[in-house]
Amino acid sequence: MDATKFIEALDELEAAKGISKESIIAALEEALHKALEKQISDGYRNDGDIRVKITEDPAEIDMCYVRKVVEEVEDDYLEISVEEANKGLKKAKYAVGDEFVVKSSPDDMLRLTALTVKSVLRQKLAEAEKQSLYELYKDKIGEMITGIVEKCDDRGAVVNIGRSSLYLTRRDLIGDEMLEMGAPVRLYVSDVTGAEAGKAPMVRVSRADAGFLKRLFEEEVREIYDGTVIIKSIAREAGVRSKLAVYSNDPNVDSVGCCIGMNGSAIQKIVAQLGNSKDKEKIDIIQYSPNDALFIIDALRPATVIKIGVEVDENGKKNAVAVVPDGQLSLAIGRKGANVRVASKLTDTHIDIKEESMADEVEMELKSVETIQEEEKIRIQKEKYEKYLSQVKSQRAEAIKTEAGLEKAKPQKIVDEVEPVVETKPVEQPKVEAPVEAPVMEEEKPVAKPTVVRTTTSIDALEAALESDKKKESFKATQKTSKRPRKIEENEVAHEEVKVEETKPQMAIYTDEELAELEKEEEFYEDDYEDSDEDIDYDEFDEYYDDDDK
Repeated sequence: MDATKFIEALDELEAAKGISKESIIAALEEALHKALEKQISDGYRNDGDIRVKITEDPAEIDMCYVRKVVEEVEDDYLEISVEEANKGLKKAKYAVGDEFVVKSSPDDMLRLTALTVKSVLRQKLAEAEKQSLYELYKDKIGEMITGIVEKCDDRGAVVNIGRSSLYLTRRDLIGDEMLEMGAPVRLYVSDVTGAEAGKAPMVRVSRADAGFLKRLFEEEVREIYDGTVIIKSIAREAGVRSKLAVYSNDPNVDSVGCCIGMNGSAIQKIVAQLGNSKDKEKIDIIQYSPNDALFIIDALRPATVIKIGVEVDENGKKNAVAVVPDGQLSLAIGRKGANVRVASKLTDTHIDIKEESMADEVEMELKSVETIQEEEKIRIQKEKYEKYLSQVKSQRAEAIKTEAGLEKAKPQKIVDEVEPVVETKPVEQPKVEAPVEAPVMEEEKPVAKPTVVRTTTSIDALEAALESDKKKESFKATQKTSKRPRKIEENEVAHEEVKVEETKPQMAIYTDEELAELEKEEEFYEDDYEDSDEDIDYDEFDEYYDDDDK
């Protein structure tokens, strides 16, 4: 057997099946091991020491059967005597405790053994292929994939998804649809299981799952794709009837209208992808409501509900009784009970349908639809009011936090420490003929010492003294609130070089003769002013002042 061509075949198999070469080699080694063991023991034992090793570089297939060398043989399948091991050899090679190796190759295998290799290899490759498929699709649960139909009959269909083929049972198909061979088909990955509890990995796909319908709506309705409209609940009986409960996060967006589309364009595209069965699947789109009674009323459409009662049992399961007009019982139940079954799945409630003539037999408390709608309006108004109050409270809390932050951000005023003022009793001052009060400073009110002014002091001297006291008090006030600046050394002062400006010649205002004349006039007037007081006789003016004494 050419091992090089064999390794090349492994490369082709890896590309075709998507299985790693290591997995293929491991499967082949196991197949050759079982085949060689079966050939040596005739299929009766499986505890022999069989060794199979396949290498790529160099390309070799090493197969051997190992027996232990002993003095006395107890099990000739596992042991061999020293004499028999050294039989035919010129020089003894084996001793007690050595391994006696018998080489083999795939060419030495019998026909039946080769069929065993083929069967085991096929089984191991199938397991490796499923494991590879599991690794590929384990992160695609809930997604849509596309395959090519290889075969379809009344029992199911075989779909090729690339590296492998999957089988769809009749339950995984929509109603009684028949897929065309070679046609592309869309599938929903419902589950991917690994090798738990000894089971082989498996990828489960379906067209009848409720998730298949949900993905179609997400693709066709933009508001569902971007999250504006949410599918709150979905229930489906493939090929018969489906119901979707939708809710809009935007009050300006009609959730039901978005799913239907303009003139029903969106819903028609979705229905067209639900198989080619004779009876098309009917889809009901319902406005979701947190009120259980209103939700059940909408879920039972197209039937009209007059009264309804809902209760929850001890186990937390919801039960409801819906009363419909006489003659609409079959419409509410639906064909083969499909309408009420799907509504029960959608609302997660056990629903019992009664006609209006049988409403008196119901033990549960029933309410009319008008009463329930009025209660819902009151609840919505109360909810809006509470939401408004919570919003106002949050805004106030944010405003308080903002104000607190602004207060902390404001610069704090630095307050100098002021020495406490000791209260002193007023000192009795001696009476004076003409006391003068000293002015008080506005900035501080220090206790000023009383100043006694005697009549012998002139008014000019008194004013000068008051002015001096005022300056002293002002200097003391400034000394309390200010600090003496640090003395600056001469070396800290940056001296700049004084540039000597060039003096430009200026035009003289007076000539030399005019300046000499001015000096002579100043000397003349100075002499006349100095002698003027000596020539005045003040006695001549006494007669003008004598009249006041008379």
